[in-house]
Amino acid sequence: MALSNPLLLSSCSFHRLNPLLFSRRCYGTKLSQWHFNSFNHRFFAIAASQNGVFTSPEVAKCFDFASEERIYNWWDSQGYFKPNVDRGNDPFVISMPPPNVTGFLHMGHAMFVTLEGRPTLWIPGTDHAGIATQLVVERMLASEEGIKRVELSRDEFTSRVWDWKEKYGGTIINQIKRLGASCDWTREHFTLDEQLSRAVIEAFVSLHEKGLIYQGSYMVNWSPSLQTAVSDLEVEYSEEPGTLYYVKYRVAGGSKSDFLTIATTRPETLFGDTAIAVHPQDDRYSKYIGRQAIVPMTFGRHIPIISDKYVDKDFGTGVLKVSPGHDHNDYLLARKLGLPILNVMNKDGTLNEVAGLYCGLDRFEARKKLWSDLEETGLAVKKEPHTSRVPRSQRGGEVIEPLVSRQWFVSMEPLAEKALHAVEKGELKIIPERFEKIYNHWLSNIKDWCISRQLWWGHRIPVWYIEGKDCEEEYVVAKTAEEALAKAQQKYGKNVEIYQDPDVLDTWFSSALWPFSTLGWPDVSAEDFKQFYPTTLLETGHDILFFWVARMVMMGIEFTGTVPFSYVYLHGLIRDSQGRKMSKTLGNVVDPIDTIKEFGTDALRFTLALGTAGQDLNLSTERLTSNKAFTNKLWNAGKFVLQNLPSKDDTSAWESIADYKFDQAETLGQLPLPETWVVSKLHMLIDTVTTSYDRFFFGDVGRETYDFFWSDFADWYIEASKARLYKVEGHSVASVAQAVLLYVFENILKMLHPFMPFVTEALWQALPGRNEALIVSSWPQTSLPRDAISIKKFENLQSLTRAIRNARAEYSVEPAKRISASIVASTEVIHYISREKDVLALLSRLDLQNLYFTGSPPGDANQSVHLVAGEGLEAYLPLADMVDISDEVQRLSKRLSKMQTEYDGLVARLRSPNFLEKAPEKIVHEVREKAAEAEEKITLTRNRLDFLKSTVLVAD
Repeated sequence: MALSNPLLLSSCSFHRLNPLLFSRRCYGTKLSQWHFNSFNHRFFAIAASQNGVFTSPEVAKCFDFASEERIYNWWDSQGYFKPNVDRGNDPFVISMPPPNVTGFLHMGHAMFVTLEGRPTLWIPGTDHAGIATQLVVERMLASEEGIKRVELSRDEFTSRVWDWKEKYGGTIINQIKRLGASCDWTREHFTLDEQLSRAVIEAFVSLHEKGLIYQGSYMVNWSPSLQTAVSDLEVEYSEEPGTLYYVKYRVAGGSKSDFLTIATTRPETLFGDTAIAVHPQDDRYSKYIGRQAIVPMTFGRHIPIISDKYVDKDFGTGVLKVSPGHDHNDYLLARKLGLPILNVMNKDGTLNEVAGLYCGLDRFEARKKLWSDLEETGLAVKKEPHTSRVPRSQRGGEVIEPLVSRQWFVSMEPLAEKALHAVEKGELKIIPERFEKIYNHWLSNIKDWCISRQLWWGHRIPVWYIEGKDCEEEYVVAKTAEEALAKAQQKYGKNVEIYQDPDVLDTWFSSALWPFSTLGWPDVSAEDFKQFYPTTLLETGHDILFFWVARMVMMGIEFTGTVPFSYVYLHGLIRDSQGRKMSKTLGNVVDPIDTIKEFGTDALRFTLALGTAGQDLNLSTERLTSNKAFTNKLWNAGKFVLQNLPSKDDTSAWESIADYKFDQAETLGQLPLPETWVVSKLHMLIDTVTTSYDRFFFGDVGRETYDFFWSDFADWYIEASKARLYKVEGHSVASVAQAVLLYVFENILKMLHPFMPFVTEALWQALPGRNEALIVSSWPQTSLPRDAISIKKFENLQSLTRAIRNARAEYSVEPAKRISASIVASTEVIHYISREKDVLALLSRLDLQNLYFTGSPPGDANQSVHLVAGEGLEAYLPLADMVDISDEVQRLSKRLSKMQTEYDGLVARLRSPNFLEKAPEKIVHEVREKAAEAEEKITLTRNRLDFLKSTVLVAD
């Protein structure tokens, strides 16, 4: 079974960083408040760097992607991926959708879910992928040794497949590890291993005993090259150009003019026709209903002409050839009407003896020859181009043949009913919720499941037949060959001979048992089964909701009595930047490993995690580049924090930092305004992202954390902190900024870790006093204090800063030049703004010696740029302090003259009747927009020029 787009990555146990999914009850951990002890400093970063795993921002310019594998191996070696059940609390369990053992990593595999927060188990494994694996090995044998599968015995061939699996089967697992998937690899499973094989046999025998598995001949999707039935999932339909053939069917006993013309895309199936059907209300053919038609090229075989409302009067000629053995719809019609079913095709796609002279011809060769013969006999009317929806094998690409074949089936209705009730009762929640309707519709209209495959690689069907007896009637079902023989001897005597069904089970049959077979079932006393079943969540692509998810639900309820998971999280598929599905044909397949080498695992993971549940994601280089820049920004922020912390030997400074208890409202109330603001915003963010995690809004978590880090922390607080850090007064001023920087940054790392595990772990290890790895650290505590009034106050300071920055940019003030300013506001506002004058001056590039705070406009207000930053908060910037007024008047005058000339040209075009009549409407509209824009710029420039001139007059 293919791993259809798993989601984001990193799992652990209790006290591990709560990642993308968890419930409210896992937040029982008290926020760890600093790791410093004046008697025992543990600078974990030193030990980590000495072991060669981590590099620090203090010594490395940027994060080294090459260290990702070292970090991953270190996590694994420390046992961080195993669930710590000693911690208590309900475990969080998720089973990885097992990728095909034949697979190589593609971009879809780069989407995983990170799970932590309480005892957490992420179960990995691979699927034996019956058809895909057998096909790969057959091709290998043909190319390398020049032999075919049928030239080997079954045991010899399966031995070759096992050899191949041992050599190449671990490729995709190693690649998934490269993406940072923190599964418990000690619990890795393979669908053909002993434990899971035992579960498969148990399930088959149990279902058969209950009468839910039966054998019969029904219509299936048949692959002629693989010579096996294939599931609906393994059939892909494509719109392809073809031909519609018109053929005469003479009416028996009629004149030469009595014939019916049928239109078909597959004339070679006419040998399997068992009726001709017309619509009962089609007056063109009503006279023929009840008579007989002669099938062309069959030496006069007669078939009845019948009527049925199923016939589309408007397609082709309105006459339908009914070939029940080779068309799904015809098959259903034949069963309804009791028509015979005639098969004209061998398992390899050649025509059989029913086709007479065409026996042995390939189906497509037979089509060509038959049409030629029809033309010679005058039974060919015409042929015309026609686009058809062609079913092709997902594996080999060949055209699939609908064929009636004897197979094993599971009766699905009794199982589906229970699975429907699970969603109705709320025992199972599907995310996004809209997929519940699709789930319900499929289960309400479910068909029986063909579970047998004509392969050699897979779980052999545990059915034994009796030599010399009818296979459909005389057989025994048993868990072992010994048990089968004992049963046969009891019924048929001691001399009975038996042989096992050569078919294997559909790969999806074993996959349907995955959530509980991997935990020890059918041994319900197994420790893992008792501890971790039912699991918590299944995460997979929405495209296999029917073929895998629904079947797991049905099997889980049937065999364990409970739904195998409480939640199903369905993510979208990865598409290219143009929204197209990735395919080799289009040449747009992206290899995640190549992407990782260029952008890093963290950037890739973060890009994919920003998608929305159930929505396909367009992957572009621009997004990856942006998030690589985010990784670098995070690294540089870590470098700034580290460079501005006290030295490790400064015990007094570290004790001062440790005294800040940011989880206490009293401490928050004593902080300066910028520190109160950023800590409050952090505490609000923790609550917000925690809620988003609970609601499975992973994209929101990523965006909210990204915005806080980049905007609030990096762009504002880090810059504001420099006003304290770069002062000469010493630790008393700097310690509050150092404490806040460290506190906020370490919590940012915790919240980003599920998305970007490698760079955050490296930064965490570089911080002083790390007593544990980030991957096993506690999630930030929720409901921490925040000060809404201080947030509003700092927002006023931000608005003032922005207004001053915009004015500087508008007047092209040199970045390094400091200017004077008068801040006008009420006494209350002046009080808190003036206390942060160092921050305001630093952020706005103001001259601290000429920065004034007052309740009324300054005396030189008429010669100043007046800014309104908010209600009751204004600023006056002396113009002469920002620009040379005479030079600026001269510059703007030239600019205004040029703008006026361009505007006049646009207006002249719009006044020209010739232009308005001949130019396209789009061009005329664009010229009007340019003219309006130019007029607005002229007005603004003229107003500024008038202001400058008035300033000169006032000065004179």
